[in-house]
Amino acid sequence: MLDSELEIRRLLDVMPASGRMLTKLVSKPEQRALIDAPFPMPWSSDRVVYINFDLWSRLSRPQRDLLILRTVSWLSSVTWFQPNLSLGLAGAGVVGLGFELLQQDIVGIAATSALGAIALSQVWRTNRSSRIELEADEKALQIAQRRGYTETDAAGFLLSAIESVAQNEGRSLTFIEVLRCQALRAIAGLSPMSVPQSIRQQDF
Repeated sequence: MLDSELEIRRLLDVMPASGRMLTKLVSKPEQRALIDAPFPMPWSSDRVVYINFDLWSRLSRPQRDLLILRTVSWLSSVTWFQPNLSLGLAGAGVVGLGFELLQQDIVGIAATSALGAIALSQVWRTNRSSRIELEADEKALQIAQRRGYTETDAAGFLLSAIESVAQNEGRSLTFIEVLRCQALRAIAGLSPMSVPQSIRQQDF
């Protein structure tokens, strides 16, 4: 049985400095998920990772290392305020909504609210795309190499961690987890086929 406080300190040492500043690790024994990182909202100062340490202790140390590195990599990749068309539309929607509220224009309020909601939905979907998920795995492998792992070993440990998490949670792999496992098998040299570029760009 792992001491959660000692493990949290160890995991913080494994994480990159940027991850330590951004992320808060919290023990949550009552959750069914082994590890859970809620989608970070733009107003959140901390990006919280909840861990069920009873389940967490069933993973090997390398699996735990790669899983935390991957979770932190995904959290750090979520961007709400990267300048692009969707963010511009969202900003225009908010400004327009404020103007229409001042004018008490019901039709205008509805239109600008819809514009802002559509734009924010697009930002959300971009941050949940298969490309972002796969890139988070690749970033975790890069960090792991600075922690003494080889790329192939790190890919193998992350692959087995994904499969072990699903097994310990009593569920099947999700679609994106299947894609991630296939990409990791290719990196680990266990499969000649990776994920096609067309699928990497899909939202899910």
